[in-house]
Amino acid sequence: MAGEGRAGSAGGNPAGTGAGADGGAQPGPGPSRRRLGARLLALGGVLVLHAALPGGSAGAAGGPAERRALQGLRLRYGSARQAGLLERHLEGVAEEARRFLGPSPEHPYYAGAVVLAGRGRTVALHRAMGDAVRYADYDGRTDRPKELPAADRIAMAEDTVFDLASLSKLFTSIIAVQQMERGRLELEAPVDRYLPEFTGGGKEAVTVRQLLTHTSGLRSWAPFYQESTREGQLRLLWSVRPQDTPGTVYRYSDLNLIALQLLLERITGRTLDALVHDEITAPLGMHRTRYNPPRAWRRSIAATEVQRPPWSGLDRGLVWGEVHDENAYALGGVAGHAGVFGTAWDLAVLSRALLDGGVYAGRRILSPASVELLFTDYNTAFPGDDHGLGFELYQHWYMGALATPHSAGHTGFTGTSLVLDPSTDSFLVLLGNSVHPVRTWRAGSAPRVATGNRFARAVPVRTKHGGPAWFSGMETGGSGTLALPPLTPATDGARLRCAVWWDTVPGAGAFHLEASPDGTVWQPVPFSTVRTTGGTPEQWPEGSAGGWSGRIWHRLEAPLPTWAGREVRLRFRHASTGRYVGRGVYVDVIRVSEPRALLFSEDRPRDAARIEPAGWARSSD
Repeated sequence: MAGEGRAGSAGGNPAGTGAGADGGAQPGPGPSRRRLGARLLALGGVLVLHAALPGGSAGAAGGPAERRALQGLRLRYGSARQAGLLERHLEGVAEEARRFLGPSPEHPYYAGAVVLAGRGRTVALHRAMGDAVRYADYDGRTDRPKELPAADRIAMAEDTVFDLASLSKLFTSIIAVQQMERGRLELEAPVDRYLPEFTGGGKEAVTVRQLLTHTSGLRSWAPFYQESTREGQLRLLWSVRPQDTPGTVYRYSDLNLIALQLLLERITGRTLDALVHDEITAPLGMHRTRYNPPRAWRRSIAATEVQRPPWSGLDRGLVWGEVHDENAYALGGVAGHAGVFGTAWDLAVLSRALLDGGVYAGRRILSPASVELLFTDYNTAFPGDDHGLGFELYQHWYMGALATPHSAGHTGFTGTSLVLDPSTDSFLVLLGNSVHPVRTWRAGSAPRVATGNRFARAVPVRTKHGGPAWFSGMETGGSGTLALPPLTPATDGARLRCAVWWDTVPGAGAFHLEASPDGTVWQPVPFSTVRTTGGTPEQWPEGSAGGWSGRIWHRLEAPLPTWAGREVRLRFRHASTGRYVGRGVYVDVIRVSEPRALLFSEDRPRDAARIEPAGWARSSD
């Protein structure tokens, strides 16, 4: 139950755990995260990690952002402008989150939510909506809840505490990487080196890395709540056999993080809740984040589900103030896969620490190289299932247009999510009680995608001249054309040149350059692009480009030798064919010239007026 995937549920447990991802990495200059992960695997062992990864050794000062963090700077509230964001689209993030308080499509997606968005050290949006506690009961036979009287409901507040569900996995992963820093744990070591009971049926081949990247081959789930004793629960884990050879498949599994919890407790001699408090939340000042919140917190905690069979493995009634996940509950509320409660602000603090290389307000929890481990894709053999150590990477299915090859985050079954985008130094937290009153009312990740899209739009794209450029938009399934007037090159030296910026979902979105003699039949025009920051030109022989351009403008050049002496119509076409979108496509400063003539220039008002946009619009951001 603590986990979830792109479809919202999979596997055989009552809670519906599952996993999945869309998209692949678009290489940039230097080693990509995929290549870097592969290189580290080839080198093997944790001893080389700090030398191989960017960021240097533990304690290195790092870049300007990290140096500022070491000086003790903290998050602060501020305006969209102070955060370098567009206020209209930032407000749209809250509007999108609020929309799902209504039918989505039949029931509300959640009773209430808290959304927080920021860039740099500025939290520019922190909004609560709906109810933290709305329902007293639920009747599965009629699919009807029993709503509390309005006077007895508890409104959602900005500091409402949520059951974070699988976001707990991130805390467990950070603890594991801390132990690697201290030499107590090796990434490529077999788990049974530290946990000798973890053997049998091929488990002895499972490595620490495979637990952290969900490539152990273990099944997704096991019913620990059916065991009445700790001994019985452990026997169940020891008896589990891999369904597939370790390292050959990606399968999201709570068992990976439960095993990692036991390993960490064994090598440190401390319980996981103590480790999370002493090594993460206390140093960072995350005072509203913990396992097993005290009874005194109850009225500030968002309620979750009315748990009864058959949709739940336990009959607990309304779960409020205790962990929702049945297995985590059976394990005493402290588990590697679930059980952490926290607030949106505390998650923003954690986000800021990771974006700043492992330090916040002068307190370090990880070295910069260790943070890079969390954000390095080790699942290069499983395209689309990009995964760092604990963190999911480049997942449009819940990150929306915030997804880039550098974006990292996670979701939780109760309705929680966190996305970090180092490429824009931004972070988005969406916490909802989407299993209140029952888990079957929530489906998919529509609110996460919608807020991610609007927040991505709030990060402006600026031209060098500061004026507007042609923008394709970000509509799901959108398409459009940007057509130039008919031109007749006199020589075979004619060329189209322009500036272009793009971010589309790999395999499900692209922009195309096309030519036609009559405006009816169109053919691709091969082109090359080169980053405006320098580098080697990249060839696009099919006349189209997609994926992620690195948030950098490129110079596009397309020779037109076959059109000498012939009339030609040129156009840009964009198409989005999947369920998700990227940040879109921008085209600017279009010119068509030959050695002794300028055939078309967008700088000339007469030429600019003859451009025919369909689905494109001028945008200065």
